[in-house]
Amino acid sequence: MGISWRSLKTVAGFFGAIILTSFGTNASAIAADTVVVRLGLFTESISLAELQKAAKTGKLPGSLQPYAKGLSEEQRRFFLGALGMNIPMNVVTINRLVNTQIGTTILNDFATALARKDKAGVQALRAGLVLGSTAPQGLSILSFIAAYPSKRLEIDLPQAFVVAGSLNTAFWRTQQFMLAIAPQLDPITPQPRTPQVAFPFDPSQAGSAQVKILNLSLNDQKRDRKIPVDVYWSTAATPDKPVIVFSHGFGSVRTDLRYLAEHFASHGYVVAALEHPGSNEANTNLALQGKTRIVKPQEFLDRPQDISFVLDELEKLNQTANNPLVGKLATTNAMVVGYSFGGGTALTIAGAELQLEHLKQRCKKNLTSLSLAEGMQCIAEELPENSYQLRDTRIKQAIALNPTTSLIFGKTGLTKVQVPTLVLAGSADKTTPALTEQIVGFDKIPSPKWLAGILGGTHLSVKDPSTTLDQAGQPNTPISGGEVVGEQAADVRKYVKAIALAFAAQMTPEAKNYAVFLTSDYAQFASTPAFPFRLITQIPPDAMAVVKEFVDK
Repeated sequence: MGISWRSLKTVAGFFGAIILTSFGTNASAIAADTVVVRLGLFTESISLAELQKAAKTGKLPGSLQPYAKGLSEEQRRFFLGALGMNIPMNVVTINRLVNTQIGTTILNDFATALARKDKAGVQALRAGLVLGSTAPQGLSILSFIAAYPSKRLEIDLPQAFVVAGSLNTAFWRTQQFMLAIAPQLDPITPQPRTPQVAFPFDPSQAGSAQVKILNLSLNDQKRDRKIPVDVYWSTAATPDKPVIVFSHGFGSVRTDLRYLAEHFASHGYVVAALEHPGSNEANTNLALQGKTRIVKPQEFLDRPQDISFVLDELEKLNQTANNPLVGKLATTNAMVVGYSFGGGTALTIAGAELQLEHLKQRCKKNLTSLSLAEGMQCIAEELPENSYQLRDTRIKQAIALNPTTSLIFGKTGLTKVQVPTLVLAGSADKTTPALTEQIVGFDKIPSPKWLAGILGGTHLSVKDPSTTLDQAGQPNTPISGGEVVGEQAADVRKYVKAIALAFAAQMTPEAKNYAVFLTSDYAQFASTPAFPFRLITQIPPDAMAVVKEFVDK
């Protein structure tokens, strides 16, 4: 393929480090020929032959027909689609993957879908995956069942839907890409975490200013949008520092990144953390009660407009006497920080064009293999136009943490980003898989740009601990599975604070003092055994050929 060692090392050093553990696979002549499905109190045995027939005909097995009312139409389609889906990995790659830390997490996720949980469960799953991948058609649910080293395989069907949905094709390809690159490197050993001349201070430490919070309740009457905003500030705030606006993730709240807002404010920045009423936690709760849609297509347009509206209101506040922020708000020199769905919002308002023609074609096909991020983006297919430009010229820099980019911006939408951009990705992110959602998109963004990689980081690792309490201490949660959060992710949040502050400082007279923290050397210095960090500014063209090889499969 003509890929240079230097290029391989650049990408591998960024996203390829995987810490291996030693597990073996125990092949067995015994294989499953019957699947026992549990759905609540209902239990039914289905033969492998019945499942194979269902995959061919697209019809539920006859033994399940009486109980089909317990499944939604979406679940029925997913069940049938999953039966016919192959995982894009050969036996060598599968064998290597299941012997990594991420692979062990995947196996633990699978184990939660077994109705019978015992000590042999994970080992049996490992054997089933490896042996199943030797089938002529490759690894699939059917080949896994056929290779599972037991005559009976008991599955908790609702939990199996959750696990299968989180382990999507994009996630598998991200891991495959990492494994393909990793062997080119020597094991990565983080540098000693001692003070160095090159790093004169620690940007992850809080500033000296006391943080205050101003709660605003804004009302955009033109769009009938009530937007709560928490403004983090201190008496150290000055107009020579940018106003920073936060955009939260799907179904979440404006405290998504509270620790980061407080960090900025302690260093003299003003942060406006807003809540998007059409895609926040309250809206999701209403959707679960059947009172509204989970997300309306218009939300892809409303979110960046929410930010523009908040900037308008902050400018009014800046000119209003008798308020603590008067004269402190540089609203025409702003930075946006977005997480997940909000990361896509941040890129949109920074100039990325929504290009929906390809998305509308892609989303009409079988959606079984899509990640949650891709499925969310497919909601935009109902928008009437094929392109939208929602840039706000007051935004002068953008940070996108674990953003959604794979479908919503088409082939060239990201080339229209107009400002310096920092993108962050986690290698173990199942919700917005790194390869498709961040790495490919990053290559399209014009410079200056930075891509920060958290090796071993999951989707929720960058969030404020207060918003991930339901995940803490639950390594295999029903919703996300294997999320690294809370105290376990403290090193991740520390690095995010450091590089985000350094990035914001590039818009201030202190730019040169902070530039050293936006380097690969600092990423290596800040790395920990649990989380090696990487920072690059460009993916070499020949290395991108490796990326595209996995994406285009």
